[in-house]
Amino acid sequence: MARDYYGILGISRGATDQEIKRAYRKLARELHPDVNPGEEERFKEVTTAYEVLSDPDKRRIVDAGGDPLAGAGGAGGFGDFGGGLGDIFNQFFGGGGGGGFGGGRGPRGRVRPGEPALVGLSLTLEEAAAGANKEITVDTAILCDSCQGSGTRDNSKPVTCPTCQGQGEIQTVQRSFLGQVMSVRECPECRGAGEVIPDPCIKCGGDGRVRSRRTMTVKIPAGVEDGMRVRLSGQGEVGPGGGPAGDLYVEISVAEDEVFVRDRDDLHCTLRVPMVDAALGTELEVPSVLDTVATVVIEPGTQPGTVVKVKGHGMPHLNTGMRGDLLAHLDVVVPERVTGAQRDLLDQLRAAGDDQVELVTASSKSGSGGLFSKLRNAFAGR
Repeated sequence: MARDYYGILGISRGATDQEIKRAYRKLARELHPDVNPGEEERFKEVTTAYEVLSDPDKRRIVDAGGDPLAGAGGAGGFGDFGGGLGDIFNQFFGGGGGGGFGGGRGPRGRVRPGEPALVGLSLTLEEAAAGANKEITVDTAILCDSCQGSGTRDNSKPVTCPTCQGQGEIQTVQRSFLGQVMSVRECPECRGAGEVIPDPCIKCGGDGRVRSRRTMTVKIPAGVEDGMRVRLSGQGEVGPGGGPAGDLYVEISVAEDEVFVRDRDDLHCTLRVPMVDAALGTELEVPSVLDTVATVVIEPGTQPGTVVKVKGHGMPHLNTGMRGDLLAHLDVVVPERVTGAQRDLLDQLRAAGDDQVELVTASSKSGSGGLFSKLRNAFAGR
């Protein structure tokens, strides 16, 4: 009975050449003996199926219901294509010399760039608005002042690693049913550098850098927001072997303010307005975050929930100098208790007016845009 080569690869009979390659590549990675030693037979079967279906003549035989490897012997006719398997893996996974599957990368060298560093800095809203020069403490790797980054003591020099012969990696060749399979790993002696230091610096142990705590001043621009980062070029970790330092990032955290709530460049605050002031109108001066005063004008007849905008009294926009707005949310307060004199005045006010308590309906004057409308909209989706 002919074998189901399509089923072995998990593809349909109408699969394209690219689909066949993708299916084989996926399975080969999963089943390769270096990854799953117990799946050697399955790996062998999958590779045979790919060899058959990637050959137009053999695929025509399969599509006609035959088996191009019938009678070839072995488990799936593996020997039918001999050394072709090495070519397949070299094509898919990269090839090193000698029929292996690895690829030499060469030594990395001892001198490598440093990693970036990150520190946090907390600011008040006023400091974020005005900008500030802040002192920070940083724990990073700095250049070893004893060997100046060379990692060696006195006048000694690094030498070629005797384990990897300067290659930075170790190649191991194993025999298997695939032939010679080569694996490549980092040299444990030099850690990929290709050279070792026989007489290392006493202070840094041959690394060319030491840990140190230092204090520095960072300039924070006006208008920074919570979560932003200020980049200081070349102030991060010095690299191994005295390599160039990475960057230092200062992450900004802006503390909550007692008065203002920030929304990008705008500032929001709440004003408690007595009922009489809301009815008659008034003004209030509000100190802003940049030592200026914003005048909030409360018009006569102001209703609860009104928001008054004062332009240009918010936060400065980063790097432009333009400012956002101050938005004052008015909380109109009705007194819970009134004195006798206050009651007499309120009675006179009520008698002089034409307002009265009423049941609001959809057709009433206040029903279209007032409380009734808000209630109707709130319950409409339930």
